[in-house]
Amino acid sequence: MTEPTPEVPPPFEPVDEDWQTALAVVAHPDDMEYGAAAAVARWTRQGKRVVYAMVTSGEAGIDGLDPAEAGPLREAEEIASAAVVGVDTVEFLRHPDGVLQYGLSLRRSIARAVRRHRPDVVVTANFRDTYGGTFPNQADHIAAGRATLDAARDAGNRWVFRDLLDDEGLEPWDGVRMVLAAGSPDAGHAVDVTGTFALGVASLKEHRAYLEGLGDSAMAQPEELLEGFARMAGTRLGVRYASSFEVIWLRPPA
Repeated sequence: MTEPTPEVPPPFEPVDEDWQTALAVVAHPDDMEYGAAAAVARWTRQGKRVVYAMVTSGEAGIDGLDPAEAGPLREAEEIASAAVVGVDTVEFLRHPDGVLQYGLSLRRSIARAVRRHRPDVVVTANFRDTYGGTFPNQADHIAAGRATLDAARDAGNRWVFRDLLDDEGLEPWDGVRMVLAAGSPDAGHAVDVTGTFALGVASLKEHRAYLEGLGDSAMAQPEELLEGFARMAGTRLGVRYASSFEVIWLRPPA
């Protein structure tokens, strides 16, 4: 009996890079660094402006460290990490780590950031239930990513979260063209990061306390782990290294 031929995944398409400003919104410090930071380094080298907004401070992310100590430490590590890839503005929305809930409070916080920074593109992390197959996603990632997708649209509607305009003077912003979800199992696009892969690795290595707290976990081996992801995505894009993204268009592509 002939063995079935393994299904070959389709090639990735290049992410549209005809834009100038991006706001990256993820659940935790380190979420951008597990694959997307190398793309950010490419974009900032192109002269684009990228701002980071961390929904939590990652205070529940180090088992051996009390959250009161871990939160400020992880914020400092994220600021240093972002600087490696050319990001000089990192904001912390300070929702509670580990127990994020999708809802109006979270959507409002992210819509506020979108109105303040008025980006062309919003970047987030995988918000699907898994990373593909049976490996489950983490609850905070799902809540933050889904709220980010909705908040990118909420920000353009003056009748949603009216206090942002009435009380804070934040005018609606409907200029977000697309949301890019990094590392999604539904990714169909990718960015060539062959020239900035090393910066992505260096960015993750700035999370020293977090990586040390992971012990012998594969997640604690920055170069090996990121290279594996980047090579797989690169193969589908036809380059050495790539970062993959699911593209959700909020406006029709040109």
